[in-house]
Amino acid sequence: MQSKILTLILVLLLTTGSQSIAQYAKTDTTFKKCFVGSSFALLGNFAKKNKPEFAQLNFGYRLTGKDVISIELKTWKYAWPLGIPAFSDSFEAPETKFPGYIREKGFALVHQRYWWKGLYTGIHVMNAWQTFHDTDGLKIDEGFQIFNTYRVGYHIKLFKDRFFIEPSLAITHRPYHTKMPDSFKLEDDKWSKFLFGEPGLHFGFNF
Repeated sequence: MQSKILTLILVLLLTTGSQSIAQYAKTDTTFKKCFVGSSFALLGNFAKKNKPEFAQLNFGYRLTGKDVISIELKTWKYAWPLGIPAFSDSFEAPETKFPGYIREKGFALVHQRYWWKGLYTGIHVMNAWQTFHDTDGLKIDEGFQIFNTYRVGYHIKLFKDRFFIEPSLAITHRPYHTKMPDSFKLEDDKWSKFLFGEPGLHFGFNF
């Protein structure tokens, strides 16, 4: 799924004209300050196996032409440690799988800073409440983690700035989590709390 998102990002950057990626002028007071959106990671729900049951809804506010704050409401489930690189042989391999899966629900607070035209950096700090399930789907424990995303991307305006997309690459970081069940911890401890080069593709509607 991540390789498909990365390919889509490259296609969009190569085929979008410069007019549509011009950033808001510093003195522009006419741009729409609010937006709602989500992520193309939703497409992963159509996978034939290992469906993440992913959902995301963003609400944002443009403080200025260069600074944006937003909140992301998110949920998904996963059955492999989050530190496994997407293009490695261990990604979704049977031998690295948890003895069950983790369901997460939570929200992320986001700040984006635009530097040049549509180029931006962003930090997403997610508070995630976890439930651990065994191979039969029964809940065996609960937990909590902080899940940070450090993102570099490009804001692309579409249809006279009514819509936008934001292809990006990110570093994800799990600075804190409560103790996992031992069987889950055994697999998770084999991998870094950082993951580099994760592709992202957000979209939204301005109003």
